[in-house]
Amino acid sequence: MSVRRHTTARLATAMTATVLASVLGVAAAPPAAAAGPTPTSWEAKALGLASAQSTAQGEGVKVAVLDSGVMTNHVALNGKVTTGPDFLKDGLRPGDPRWGAHGTAMASDVLKVAPKASILSVRVIDDKEDQGEFKTGTSPTSQGIDYAVDHGADVISMSLGGEMFGDSVDEDEVDALARAAQKGIPVIASAGNEGDMFNDASYPAGYPGVIAVAATQQNGTRAEFSTVRTYNSVAAPGVAIVSAKNTGGYEPVNGTSPAAALTSGVVALMLSHNDKLTPAQIRALLTKTANHPADGRNALVGYGQIDAAAAVRASANPPADGTDPAKYTGKEHLATPDGTPKTQHPPLETELVTIGLGAAGVGLLMVIGAVLITRAGRRRAATAVASAPRG
Repeated sequence: MSVRRHTTARLATAMTATVLASVLGVAAAPPAAAAGPTPTSWEAKALGLASAQSTAQGEGVKVAVLDSGVMTNHVALNGKVTTGPDFLKDGLRPGDPRWGAHGTAMASDVLKVAPKASILSVRVIDDKEDQGEFKTGTSPTSQGIDYAVDHGADVISMSLGGEMFGDSVDEDEVDALARAAQKGIPVIASAGNEGDMFNDASYPAGYPGVIAVAATQQNGTRAEFSTVRTYNSVAAPGVAIVSAKNTGGYEPVNGTSPAAALTSGVVALMLSHNDKLTPAQIRALLTKTANHPADGRNALVGYGQIDAAAAVRASANPPADGTDPAKYTGKEHLATPDGTPKTQHPPLETELVTIGLGAAGVGLLMVIGAVLITRAGRRRAATAVASAPRG
């Protein structure tokens, strides 16, 4: 079982609940009693949601949100969420301040993009940003991935992560991600919020096969907090994203977390338009249709901010999946056979072996004899001392 510092489950968002909507230029959030989907802000136009949703709305797609839990009774989520196990097992319950704030926000962001998708909530982190203690045992994240795979998830969304410490890659998580890939389930993760600090790598975003999402601001460039890494695949809006609160109502949040959740919603739209898409095809479509930076791709935003409308349209005719197993059709031999017989060991020189074994046997007998003679001498000496007259 692996041992891993639990800060690698740090929330990958700067949940800026204290940021004023007026300062950020975001419309005031509607009251908690208002029914319907989470209200959108600037990300709707940036992603082309109106056009994308005219083609698909996520029908029949289940998105697993691995997070801090989801308040199922929020008006933006009511009837859309199935709650799975709590793999964190820290004793917290709905209503606790560290239960469901982040997860509720992320689930609402997925449904904002794909309103007819369903959410499978699996709790693998809490809402405490830095969980600094060490924990042992199987990673809750890996258990959450496996649960999602086994319970019909079509997309796995992980707005979580943290810094990398040396060789602390979690083998359980790597194995679980491999099982997700084998089942053809795309995995999306937030790139991390270390860009304006230490720029540490974040996992699971850094694992191979994961679609890592950076955050952009209103002008389409990288948000200053978004981690800069070569593993970044694409980017999505991540500043002042109006999201559901676990206490009701809405608030704007910043981070690569909402960027990943929005991207997961776009993937749900793509799958509802073409349920045969593979993870490799989804990645190819997202990167091909994104708004590429000047150099085509970079560590800041990957292939650029995604275009939901273009990605959904392109999903009808995806490129061939070059990652499918293919039968080998080449030559039987790497080199032309030259008639050389198969390799055989040369015959054993039995005479030399016999002589060697004999010499070893003689040597062993000499050693045994010396030991016996020494012991006999010691016994005679001890007898002589014992029989000597006492003074």
